[in-house]
Amino acid sequence: MTQPPVTQPPVPEPRVAEPPDMEPFDLCGPLPTGTTLLEASAGTGKTFTVAGLVTRYVAEGRARLEEMLVITFGRAASQELRERVRGQLVEAERALTRGAPDDPSDLLALLLDADPEELQRRGQRLREALAAFDAATIATTHQFCQLVLRSLGVAGDTDPGVTLVDNLDELVVEVVDDLYLQRFGQLPGRPPFNRDDALTLAYRAIGDPQARLIEPEADPASPAAERVSFAHACRREIEHRKRRLGILSYDDLLSRLADALERPDAPARQRMRDRWRLVLVDEFQDTDPVQWQVIDRAFTGHATVVLIGDPKQAIYAFRGGDVVTYLTA
Repeated sequence: MTQPPVTQPPVPEPRVAEPPDMEPFDLCGPLPTGTTLLEASAGTGKTFTVAGLVTRYVAEGRARLEEMLVITFGRAASQELRERVRGQLVEAERALTRGAPDDPSDLLALLLDADPEELQRRGQRLREALAAFDAATIATTHQFCQLVLRSLGVAGDTDPGVTLVDNLDELVVEVVDDLYLQRFGQLPGRPPFNRDDALTLAYRAIGDPQARLIEPEADPASPAAERVSFAHACRREIEHRKRRLGILSYDDLLSRLADALERPDAPARQRMRDRWRLVLVDEFQDTDPVQWQVIDRAFTGHATVVLIGDPKQAIYAFRGGDVVTYLTA
């Protein structure tokens, strides 16, 4: 006699909190204040918007260029953004001092819509910004952290004998090979996972340092438990060898800055607020929890913060950048 099939009760769909109502953003409308999120899809002119906002804040006297912090991801992106910002400042300054082009953009038309005295002031502000453009802080997150830590005297390159390295790849391979041989080299049978899996595991555990390594509930000798144990060992050994070799990674910079900002009365908070009154974060969808922690602790409630991103374009989940951070912010 056949048994009737066992049916499982339907699994309810997870309830996802709806984001607050979004309003269309007009670059020529009121300038953002407080903390503002601009959600922009690919091809909608995010870089133009960042450059336009910088130009408006400068020209209208809301902030000097040296009081602005513009952050993006990757050196190539920061260089491109730097060029775009400077190009927009140059275009606006020429329009204000040499006359409007035949077909001005909406942004230029807005900046030109003022009385002669204000037009003269706007032109002067733009000229001053261009003269001091090399002092503008348009940087990657890691460059920004290094700059702040250097000013606080706790950056890697200010610690005697400590070197900042671009990546830890060679050291990770060395650690994995040593630990894998130490743990499994004398096993009579097959190891719980091969060397390539061990390397992948180490890269993920070390590349996303804020990720939690959760102990499995199964037998501590199970392959899952062995993986977690190996990942913990890799993290510990990497830290030991970094100290021994006198090196720091860019993630170490982030962690150091987050620690320096932890207390509400931390001197680092006040120093950053004194220097930057306006913060623009491009490609915000790729911000990881520690990066957002730094920005939030330093500036929320004390500076104008504009976050620009598109959660559909998040590409750095492998190193901790995720949509959860985006939605939390």
